[in-house]
Amino acid sequence: MEKDVDGCQDGAKTLPSTGLGTEGAETQLDDFVGAHPDYNEEEEEQKYFRRKRLGVIKNVVAASLAGTLTYSVYLGLLQMQLILHYDETYREVKYSNIRLEDIDHKVLMGINVTPVAALLYTPIFIRFFGTKWAMFLAVGIYALFVSSNYWERYYTLVPSAVAIGMVIVPLWASMGTYITRMAQKYYEYVNYKEEQEKERQRRPRDACNAYIIVFQTVFYSCFHLSFVCAQMPMVFFLNNYLYQLNHTLFAVKHCGEAGRGAGRHREPLGLGLTMACAPLAGTLSHGTLPGFNKTVLQSLPRSVSLIIVESALMAAAFLAMLVVLVLCGAAYRPMEEIDMRSIGWGNIFQLPFKHMRDYRLRHLFPLFIYSGFEVLFVCTGFSLNYGVCALGLERLAYLLMAYGFSASACSSLALCMLCLRRQIPLLAGAFIHAALLVTLFCWAPEPRYLAQAPLLYSIAVLWGAGSALNKTGISILLGMLYKKKERQDFIFTIYHWWQALAIFTVYLWSGLPMKAKLSIMLLTLVVAVGTYLWMERKVVQNMEVRLPRIPRPRHKTRGYRYLEDNSDETGSDGDGDKEDNDKEDNDRHPTEAASEDELPKEDGEQLG
Repeated sequence: MEKDVDGCQDGAKTLPSTGLGTEGAETQLDDFVGAHPDYNEEEEEQKYFRRKRLGVIKNVVAASLAGTLTYSVYLGLLQMQLILHYDETYREVKYSNIRLEDIDHKVLMGINVTPVAALLYTPIFIRFFGTKWAMFLAVGIYALFVSSNYWERYYTLVPSAVAIGMVIVPLWASMGTYITRMAQKYYEYVNYKEEQEKERQRRPRDACNAYIIVFQTVFYSCFHLSFVCAQMPMVFFLNNYLYQLNHTLFAVKHCGEAGRGAGRHREPLGLGLTMACAPLAGTLSHGTLPGFNKTVLQSLPRSVSLIIVESALMAAAFLAMLVVLVLCGAAYRPMEEIDMRSIGWGNIFQLPFKHMRDYRLRHLFPLFIYSGFEVLFVCTGFSLNYGVCALGLERLAYLLMAYGFSASACSSLALCMLCLRRQIPLLAGAFIHAALLVTLFCWAPEPRYLAQAPLLYSIAVLWGAGSALNKTGISILLGMLYKKKERQDFIFTIYHWWQALAIFTVYLWSGLPMKAKLSIMLLTLVVAVGTYLWMERKVVQNMEVRLPRIPRPRHKTRGYRYLEDNSDETGSDGDGDKEDNDKEDNDRHPTEAASEDELPKEDGEQLG
């Protein structure tokens, strides 16, 4: 009994110590799980959004670098190959029995003609794969074209050229959408506090315009360097094999006379991107410079040397793919992409056509067309019939490098939109090009006369300045006018599709005399400036715009359970959609919102 009592006493003594141990464990758990005494929520929030902003800047730089690499590789390779294929000796020695000239003609036709149908599939392509993956796949197609040049046959070159023609508009439409979307995201990350405090209040109409201006300027400053990088194969490799101008221009009597004797031949223009130009050398393969010698190579390059050059270009193309894949982040959150796809593929197909009813886009069509004309002209008509005719083929690369450096540097002039009216850069670029077109109309250089080099380089530099203001200004203008993320891919698709039509037109007009081409371009420029100023006048007068209604997402109830932010049932998604649409209507410009409410019934029925 004494032992039992002692045991009970011992048990009683241990109870308080057990309680103390439990309290200590809870205290330690609270210290571990609870907020750290030195934790500063506001500071951590600032660090988080700073990382987000740096990520957006990384995305813009990566996309700009990928676009520059892609186009420089493509343009440089095609320019080098077409010069080689133009030489009669090279064709006879290496490809005597495969009709290489006919293959080149079909390659250029595939690249120029295929983009005409791009409006039918580009929105579906971008919505199905997403903006980032559309860019990645398009860059991959360009890499495929580079790889097809290792074995130059009909069944390798022509299908890859048609594939490039199919992804021209999707690549640049997705690129323009991506840069504009990054500007909007950067604005959101800079003003995150204001968004929290003023939730559901309408943001200023031009709140993110400054970031659109800066980001598009950065993109085009990088992109125009592709004209410089594209000349590296010619500067460091091909120029070592070219004859001097006294041989290649021996039979040329007059400059600036494209179209005489061209017959049924076509200029291979519009090679590659709708935002840029075709390689100059392509025109050589179709005789647009009368009297140009059929032999331009004083010695044939070795096959091993060609393989080394093509391998270097292939490595650069593969690097561009890796840059998009690894460094470019997504343009939209996963749920946003699901919403954008869920409006129905039929609606996605119709919306680009219905957006064309907006008077702002209709008034910009001539400007889109001229944007396609002018870069193609400087890289073909001017560089061949003026530059090469006076300075020789061996100086072609330096003329295009002067254009590229000027365009890259002058793209920064678009930053004046931050403090001046947005019309200034576009009108300044149009004025420069109008003066140069009149000059070229009234003057033609003498063949084989090197003293004219300063004047020709000055024209190339000034044309680059006008092109930079034109391209950068149009992309900035579209970003300002159409801020709603659900519309941007449609708008940029329309823009680049009209450029594709302009490229196709230039491909068809090679039989015209040079003065006829200059007259058409000058007339197009005058009409473009007039319609643009008319559009700006209507915008100032707050004229109502007619935009199609973006239908509500149709969420699937089978296979994938889509959850709204404020709901845990798939059946309640209608309320969430209604709330989101109300918020978007509040964010929309008053005239835009009013015009959408006044759409006829068939729009609402067709678009859900």
